[in-house]
Amino acid sequence: MQTNEQALDAFIARKVRIDEMLTRLQALSDDHFYTNPDTLHWGHVGNLGHIETQLQQIVDFAFQEGEHAN
Repeated sequence: MQTNEQALDAFIARKVRIDEMLTRLQALSDDHFYTNPDTLHWGHVGNLGHIETQLQQIVDFAFQEGEHAN
């Protein structure tokens, strides 16, 4: 049987992992997603659009907005 202590440990481990991912994403954004303005093309725009879509789904879920609104 899983205990509340085990659930807390699992929760904290997942939160740490999320925080690590957010830190990496922020650093990537700060560096303009490793995109050089002189070589930017529509493929870069599409890649950024994919990231935006995925993040929007996460934000909607986390804040119960969009398709996850009550």
